[in-house]
Amino acid sequence: METREISRRAAMLQGGATLAGMALLRFPNPAQAASPRAGEVVLPWLDQPPPNQAPNVIGNQLVWERLDSVLTPIDQFFTIHHYNVPVLAEKDWRLEIGGLVQQPRTFSLAELRARPRREVTFTLECSGNHGLPFFTGGIGNATWAGTPLAPVLQEAGTFDQGTEVAFWGSDSGIETVRNSTFREPFGRSMALADALSPDNLLCYEMNGRPLPVAHGFPLRLIAPGWYGIANVKWLARIEVLNTRLENRFMGRDYVTIREEQHGGLKLARFTSVGRALLKSAPARVTSKDGAYRIAGAAWGAPIAAVEVRIDGGPWQPATIDERGDTAFAWTLWSVDWGKPPAGVHTITSRSIDAEGHVQPAMDDPQIANKRTYWESNGQITRRVRTLPKTP
Repeated sequence: METREISRRAAMLQGGATLAGMALLRFPNPAQAASPRAGEVVLPWLDQPPPNQAPNVIGNQLVWERLDSVLTPIDQFFTIHHYNVPVLAEKDWRLEIGGLVQQPRTFSLAELRARPRREVTFTLECSGNHGLPFFTGGIGNATWAGTPLAPVLQEAGTFDQGTEVAFWGSDSGIETVRNSTFREPFGRSMALADALSPDNLLCYEMNGRPLPVAHGFPLRLIAPGWYGIANVKWLARIEVLNTRLENRFMGRDYVTIREEQHGGLKLARFTSVGRALLKSAPARVTSKDGAYRIAGAAWGAPIAAVEVRIDGGPWQPATIDERGDTAFAWTLWSVDWGKPPAGVHTITSRSIDAEGHVQPAMDDPQIANKRTYWESNGQITRRVRTLPKTP
């Protein structure tokens, strides 16, 4: 890990004070904190991602230079699908609750809408974001609305042997394992204790509108604090199990492989992608009257501070401009750069959470020893060219 100029204890104290004041910190117009100021010109990054090499999986991506509001508009929100995109009729759709439950249930969308409603603002990120050169915009922040999942499971009454909850989507695809070909539905699972978190929603709205088809209409799981893969779209069935689900998206894919030293041997360790990790990214650089400003976002945990390094120099604190209205929403930050010399510059950001954890550098063993691109939360460096000063 890099040497920190502030102690872990100091970061925790700062984070605690920050979080205690979050309920009081509000802006009259949140978009003003994120938007370029009047007269500012946005400079394009020099290191633009190459063309999308997985168009059958990755659709829309966030363009970082266009980040101009706390909430990501739906038409700018990233989209991913691994199998087909099912088009479901609300009148025919039902959600099944089954498995190791005492009272299996089936719900229509109208019945779920009639239950208590809750909203959560949550920054959803694909765990492969920034893991591939062409995939740098797999993230967005939205206000999701639906009914809490926990009461639905509690009313169904799980048997004592039930330890895991599987979420099945309506999408499916053909898979081949050891020369055996079969149709596999999309599915993910989490421990029953995690599924019973009061934060999880059976979600039917996104930014005040019914879920678009690409985002899971008519219903999806929203699990705040988890990577996107856990937030199952086109939800069709919830099943309580007595063992962990081991399908493509739990055991074969979305698996992080890290090499570790054990007894003089370098061995691989496999872990399934789960909760989101601490991260930040520079979003854009703007100029006005020869002065420059850097803006970006931090997410993945309650953020205590963000620091920025320019051209490999010392870390300097960023200003926190706007916090989301929940601990699951990203924090927007900025740095007044002044009037740097003309030419190409590098800009790196790192976030520090309320417990003092620091976003790892790219040479940190957690990143450098990783052999898959999932959970890529290393520090991000961007390149930009500043302009000669005008007389």
